[in-house]
Amino acid sequence: MATTSPERFAALTDAAIALIAELGMRGLTHRAVDARAGLPAGTASAYLRTRKALVEAVVQRIADLDTADLATRRVPTGVVEAAPDLDALAESIAALLDDWLTAGRTRTLARYACLLEATHHPELRPILAYGVAMRAQAQALLTAAGAPDAEQRGSHLVAAVDGLLFDRLAGAGSLAAPPPGTPQNRADLAAAVRGLLRAAVS
Repeated sequence: MATTSPERFAALTDAAIALIAELGMRGLTHRAVDARAGLPAGTASAYLRTRKALVEAVVQRIADLDTADLATRRVPTGVVEAAPDLDALAESIAALLDDWLTAGRTRTLARYACLLEATHHPELRPILAYGVAMRAQAQALLTAAGAPDAEQRGSHLVAAVDGLLFDRLAGAGSLAAPPPGTPQNRADLAAAVRGLLRAAVS
């Protein structure tokens, strides 16, 4: 891969994320990325020569943006030294999920498309390992909260929250829930996450 600036990396990967969200993985080609990004033909292939490299770059960009969102919403991403306030944590996670259903919807769709792609192409699974960090952080939070078997419960918690997000994005929950971006939706999500957190630490 050619050396690229952070700005060029963001332009290429953001274009790729938009394509995946709109067309699915079948729409992800180097030529389509160039066109969406408004860059000369051949730019994407010069920086990201293979499809695997292109998908890997997309996943890295999604991971970077997700991490930035976690920090903005005050969801701990580092060492947890004290027991978390579960109610405040639920509110923060709910606000983050609501953002991922609205302003971040394109990225969320692309994230799930990449995960599904990995079920058909096992060689892509190692580049999706950033989800491991989220499970480790959930384990740290639950350990600080005094939960028994925090490792397993942390993994289950992340899976449950991810399932809640997917259900609101593409499942039956999207039909019954309050509209994304509304106070009612954030309150509804907070109630669901609060229940998951309390169950995890009990």
